[in-house]
Amino acid sequence: MEQHAYTNDLIDETSPYLLQHAHNPVHWKPWGEEALQQAKKENKLIIVSIGYAACHWCHVMEHESFEDPKVAEIMNTNYVNIKVDREERPDIDQVYMSAVQLMTGSGGWPLNMVVLPDGRPVWGGTYFPKGNWVDALKQIASLYEKQPDKLIEYAEKLEQGIKAIDLIEINTNAINFDKEFIVSSVKEWSSHFDHQKGGTKRVPKFMMPNNYHFLLRYAYQTKDETLLKFVKNTLTKISYGGVYDHVGGGFARYSTDGKWHVPHFEKMLYDNAQLVSLYSDAFLVTKDPWFKDVVYETLDFVARELTNKEGAFYSSLDADSNTLDGELEEGAFYVWTKEELKKIVPDHDYTLFTDYYNINSYGFWEKGNYVLIRKDAHQKFCSDNNIDSEVLIKKIAQWKQILFHEREKRSRPRLDDKTLTSWNALMLKGYLDAYRVFGEKRFLDAAIKNANFIKTTQLKNDTSLFHNYKNGKSTINGYLEDYALVIEAFITLYQNTFDPEWLKISEQLTQYTLHHFFNENKNIFYFTSDKDPKLITRTIEYSDNVIPASNSIMAKNLFLLSHYFDRSNYKEISEQMLHNIKPQIKSYASGYSNWLDLMLNFSFDFYELVIIGKEAKIKLKEVGQTYIPNKLIAGGTSDSDTALLKNRFVKDKTLFYLCVNNSCKYPVEEFEDILPLK
Repeated sequence: MEQHAYTNDLIDETSPYLLQHAHNPVHWKPWGEEALQQAKKENKLIIVSIGYAACHWCHVMEHESFEDPKVAEIMNTNYVNIKVDREERPDIDQVYMSAVQLMTGSGGWPLNMVVLPDGRPVWGGTYFPKGNWVDALKQIASLYEKQPDKLIEYAEKLEQGIKAIDLIEINTNAINFDKEFIVSSVKEWSSHFDHQKGGTKRVPKFMMPNNYHFLLRYAYQTKDETLLKFVKNTLTKISYGGVYDHVGGGFARYSTDGKWHVPHFEKMLYDNAQLVSLYSDAFLVTKDPWFKDVVYETLDFVARELTNKEGAFYSSLDADSNTLDGELEEGAFYVWTKEELKKIVPDHDYTLFTDYYNINSYGFWEKGNYVLIRKDAHQKFCSDNNIDSEVLIKKIAQWKQILFHEREKRSRPRLDDKTLTSWNALMLKGYLDAYRVFGEKRFLDAAIKNANFIKTTQLKNDTSLFHNYKNGKSTINGYLEDYALVIEAFITLYQNTFDPEWLKISEQLTQYTLHHFFNENKNIFYFTSDKDPKLITRTIEYSDNVIPASNSIMAKNLFLLSHYFDRSNYKEISEQMLHNIKPQIKSYASGYSNWLDLMLNFSFDFYELVIIGKEAKIKLKEVGQTYIPNKLIAGGTSDSDTALLKNRFVKDKTLFYLCVNNSCKYPVEEFEDILPLK
């Protein structure tokens, strides 16, 4: 058994991130009443250090500072030290991220805060080199000893600022979701587009799947060919880039450069889940076979490396892995030297291979390492290299097999094997969107298995949810993101199976959320339940980020459920939520793309499509082959009393009903008779 010089209170935690720090000389404690009471009792400041298992700079700061006994001595003597996994406790992360953004104008991870014994922040930042960290801690400790009033006064001002961030005003103007508002918002947004390399004109480049999901839908519904071309080019450039793993499938979190080439190499479940959904829909619109390959390869990666026997999904793979000499190094698992490639790629293919994946100045990274990156579309590469398309396809498959086999010999990136309910719901929806488009039964099987895991393991008898699962144990009360994303995923599961159980659970979860998260005065949802211990503020998540805001997802859920259950109050809440957010959208549309997607439902025609009869499930597959983003779908194989199916069953027939704005067309027996829908 391995002997450790130090062991702290994190040793009893299940989070892989917290366990990574369990043998630091710092006396780390998990967030909880014990640590907070100790700080009050000893009148000590608290260091709250927040990160996650796949975070590269978290590992750097741990190695430089938290593993150093001299740094630990300063921290242990003057502070109570708390480590937080931001993925387990997004509520704590949101509070202190707001604080550091107010203090410094930016944020990120690791997030390191000094807070008063009552939890109010007084100083913080992200990554600190060791010297800066030590100097700051000494100065703050000295100030707290000699002039504590100064820190308390600052903390009070900062607390007011943090609480002001989440203030949502009721919009008293008349509700009006006109198309012109969306047009002007997209026009302002488009001034930031990078039409050559894709994405926006900024570095680093994040994929932001929800941005492109909205833009894809908007371009399609408005027949905007220029915008559609931009979205297609962006998705092509991302998937040609090094942020996409050309050997094993799946996406890294973001690109450090402008051409999507060199990522921070961590692979997060939430990115891959949403990108599967996005590339599936993009395939429907463009019929680009490469987009299908991306979906299949990414789901192969998820099945192989991020799925457990229960059908639950793990959280992430680390950016860092061990080199041959045992040192942790970013990207070590994924990069290649020319010498390695010459040994394993067949001689007769080497030149073609290096041209295809740019083992040249275009694909060079650093220290003799190359990150595989494509430049040309398949047909262009075939034409330029005078090679038959089918021959090249076979060669690429062989190359991938050779490189994959070789890479498996390397030290693997560390796995964060906790399961988060919210992220699992995103991946469940990803599988369902891929199934809808490609009809692959194994995608539906994986989705149903995961949905049953959530239902039997994370859903409690009172219809509340757990947030976290690890080693057979469910922990942490669910956040709004868990409810919003599970409701969305279960509605999607109903739409792909017509099994009413999933719609019923969605409705129960919605009722629970309205009861325990909803602020009726502001017409918006808190991020935490009224059953959770209070932090210095109860945050509201309303701007869309790498994952859409839990409030925008909830607003879309309420819109759909208002149709399914004929609940006008759901629609009114959804409408008012969007109306309250509307003033924020125009100047920063990319931060509100999921809200804009909801606005399309109100601004353009939105269809209720019902399929009922013994062949309803067969006909449903046919519908999945057409991109119709402005619809909800309901159906069944027998008579039903539900709002959308009532009195619509006709024996020995399978009928399509199409309704818009409470007006229904005459039922038809063939799907093409109600097309084209836009």
